[in-house]
Amino acid sequence: MPTRRIPMRKCTGCNEMKPKKELVRVVRSPEGEVSLDLTGKKPGRGAYVCHDPECLAKARKAKRFERAFSCAIPDGVFDKMEEELRNDG
Repeated sequence: MPTRRIPMRKCTGCNEMKPKKELVRVVRSPEGEVSLDLTGKKPGRGAYVCHDPECLAKARKAKRFERAFSCAIPDGVFDKMEEELRNDG
């Protein structure tokens, strides 16, 4: 019986390839709102980050989410995402 392939995604903070289930999806909705997608089911463009708030900080500093989503992201959105990461993990 063939083994199932594990979907891999790259963390935008540390640039490491990891299994999709180990990462948190950050999504830009069709309306342009950026938020964490803890379920992985929200519609929109997605980028992935580790559960580590340091990886979120690295991605924020290098403006990787802005590049992935082609839009400016306010500081308040990052603060909210960081708080959600700390509470979730």
